[in-house]
Amino acid sequence: MFKFFRSCIYFKIKKKSAIELLHSSYFSVLEQIKIVGPDSLNIVIITAFFLGMVFTIQIVKEFLYINAAALIGSVLTIAFIRELSPVLTSVIIVGRIASYFTAELATMSVTEQLNALYLLETNPLKYLVLPRVIACILMLPCLNIFSFITSLFSSSFICFTVYSIHPEIFFVSSFSSLIVQDIFKSLLKTIVFGFLIASISCFWGLKATGGAKGVGKSTTLSVVTSLLAVFIFDFLLSYIMFSKLGSSIKAL
Repeated sequence: MFKFFRSCIYFKIKKKSAIELLHSSYFSVLEQIKIVGPDSLNIVIITAFFLGMVFTIQIVKEFLYINAAALIGSVLTIAFIRELSPVLTSVIIVGRIASYFTAELATMSVTEQLNALYLLETNPLKYLVLPRVIACILMLPCLNIFSFITSLFSSSFICFTVYSIHPEIFFVSSFSSLIVQDIFKSLLKTIVFGFLIASISCFWGLKATGGAKGVGKSTTLSVVTSLLAVFIFDFLLSYIMFSKLGSSIKAL
């Protein structure tokens, strides 16, 4: 009888701990979404704004030289939606979020805070890694869209103020080359990049050993590995998605 009551009490305690852990995991996902998304939005917009202007300056003068002002919006739109916006967004997230994730988890690892999760029979991958992966997968496509829109408007601004190209001409050219498939492919890129960035940064964080020096080493390796992964997979995805497509400008 005593063993029966003890088993019941143990079951209730364990069930309560599991419910509390599930509840905290839900809020952990929301917290990571806030860190990856809204907290990164300002730097993404500012960077995209200036990069869009710089890229436009280099492109516009060459097209004006060959009297092809009507194609400027199309070329910039294709470049932004297919490559610059997803890669730029991912690089910013690597610098801001991957380093943060790795440093946070590495500190927990070297100070043996992960042992508390094992005592609760909790898998650190589900409690620590999964919320971060979900947040990156959900938020990078959103940040990518903001980056694309910002780059487009900053390009239009430079075209109008510096080269006297009316915004109507720019956006008519831009929207004529913007297709739904390119948007979905751009979003797919950032989903893949988000998964890679979160997974790599969490891997190096959980693997950290050796105190403060180990935290710094893991953070550096995380950023370098994440950047390499983004650039390598960007080439692979671009080759798969766009290598067999015809010229978007020729179709205009």
